[in-house]
Amino acid sequence: MIGLPLVYLIAGAMFAAFAGLSLGDRANRKRFGNAAFWGLVAVSFLLGDHLGDLGNGLLVLALALLAGTGQLGVGAPDTTSPDERQDLARRLGLRLFLPALVIPVVTLVGTFVLKAATLHGQPLVEAKNATLIALALAAILAALLAQMMFRQPPVAALQEGRRLMDLVGWAALLPQMLAALGAVFAAAGVGKTIGDLAVAWTPVDSRFAVVAAYCLGMAGFTILMGNAFAAFPVMTAGIALPLVIGRFGGDPAVVCAIGMLSGFCGTLLTPLAANFNLVPAALLQLKDRYGVIRAQAPTAVLLLIVNMVLMYALAFRA
Repeated sequence: MIGLPLVYLIAGAMFAAFAGLSLGDRANRKRFGNAAFWGLVAVSFLLGDHLGDLGNGLLVLALALLAGTGQLGVGAPDTTSPDERQDLARRLGLRLFLPALVIPVVTLVGTFVLKAATLHGQPLVEAKNATLIALALAAILAALLAQMMFRQPPVAALQEGRRLMDLVGWAALLPQMLAALGAVFAAAGVGKTIGDLAVAWTPVDSRFAVVAAYCLGMAGFTILMGNAFAAFPVMTAGIALPLVIGRFGGDPAVVCAIGMLSGFCGTLLTPLAANFNLVPAALLQLKDRYGVIRAQAPTAVLLLIVNMVLMYALAFRA
């Protein structure tokens, strides 16, 4: 049965290639730092199961040390020139987007196909990880299609991937690390502590007060964690379940759905949500690194207010 080890193997091999290419980039004076950083990331994917908790913890500390001491720099991969890219854009037109469109289409179709696929009467892939496996396969297919369309050297895809990761830098790992931290918080009982604080500070006899506490808490904790999925189990266990649902009888489906959306409002406001807010700024090479957040802030605040009103109006209709 195909499971996550295949995805880890593909990701680990990719980061190992980034490390090797970084090491060979003599134009980058921080090439050794880049090679060490992406090499450690590759080790975490390829050998993480064998390192144990202590080994993985030391690896994360080494990554933080490399990033925190400024050992990472943007490389200069030898691929196409700006003029060559302009020529490709003129010749291919909208077909340039085909490789990018392959990824969501193949992922969606692959999710349903792989879940139903069997081999000798046994499931071909782990059903719970079918989407991730389909995504990995889609990325490979997109890279092969781009290779056929653009007729670049095989190493070009890896070089461009390295350039992208160098631009994003350490922030590329924030979502994974913060999601793991959220799981640690939930296991450590942080949700109960937050619930106790909410009871102490919130007028628990007011339905709107507990709704506002949950929505604002989801947004605020997401700002701190950088990930609404990390904030959700903590805030839901601390405020939504005992107060909004348990005390006032709120509809769990409505409360949780709007609560998660409130967390996404926090996502729009934090640099810790690197994949949403720092990656676009890096890709577009914006002068203001936090320009994306400043543009999103009014929408996030307005939507958060709307979420509180919607939860108050819809969660208690019965």
